[in-house]
Amino acid sequence: MGEAVLFPGQGAQFAGMGRDWVEAFPSAARTFERAEAVLGFALREACWSEGERVHRTDVAQPGILTTSAAIVGVLVERGHVPARTALTAGLSLGEYTALWYAGALEFEDALRLVRLRGEAMQEASERIKSSMTSLMGATPKQAEALAAVGRTRGICAVANLNAPGQIVISGELAALDAAEAAAPQHGVKRAVRLSVAGGFHSECMRPASERLERALAEVRLVPPRIPFVSNVTAAPLTDPDEIKRALARQVCAPVLWERSMRHALAQGIDAVLEPGPGNVLCGLMRRIAKDAGLAPRLRGVEKPADLEAGT
Repeated sequence: MGEAVLFPGQGAQFAGMGRDWVEAFPSAARTFERAEAVLGFALREACWSEGERVHRTDVAQPGILTTSAAIVGVLVERGHVPARTALTAGLSLGEYTALWYAGALEFEDALRLVRLRGEAMQEASERIKSSMTSLMGATPKQAEALAAVGRTRGICAVANLNAPGQIVISGELAALDAAEAAAPQHGVKRAVRLSVAGGFHSECMRPASERLERALAEVRLVPPRIPFVSNVTAAPLTDPDEIKRALARQVCAPVLWERSMRHALAQGIDAVLEPGPGNVLCGLMRRIAKDAGLAPRLRGVEKPADLEAGT
């Protein structure tokens, strides 16, 4: 039995994320200051200004990592996190925060990697016009059938298997158009195009994967001190080289989040902590655990006021 600490991925960002933590806790302010020294630009200004800048992939990724690191840092210093966390994982981008939290990756290296990852994914998105579509209520079999329809028009793949009935496909715009049009014929009532920069977790991101692989080769990564569950394998990884390969593959590979969380529940996880921004992962775990006939305690910590609260 134990608690899992789960870190959010891209899509959790919002204008102002982390600001209330920085204003309330000196350690959170120091986390943002360290990040800005590494990144060489005013991350707080980029994240806290109204407008679309915070939603750019190359800003959102380091911004989410820094916000999550600032929040969990406060939770640790105030005794809100168990001395021995049973497991950690992160959704897509969140894997880098999880690896930092697990002691496998230095904060500065994690920031440099996600900044490069964000830039590379932004460039790949501009090179190939692509996006993602959520298939509401779809089964994996239905999603794969619709991805196959999409592939008749271009790159298309199942990208996220997040929870029962929460599956996302990804690919070129014409391919998604075809898949969405075919959705009713395959028993999927709603196919919703997402507001994202590009077709993440598909072959549209191949240039980004190759660039990230080269960068990862230059980074020191050690075995995690906390069991780390990979999006790519839905199982724990400990070997640094294997983790690097999975991180590079992850940009084009499907995110096996539901399987990862079912693995966590099978290991006896009975509580979940999600240091924001957002609380999407608590919501996904609620659906996964309910399907499995379980009810873990869920703690989404997005605002300082959430420190004492559960969800």
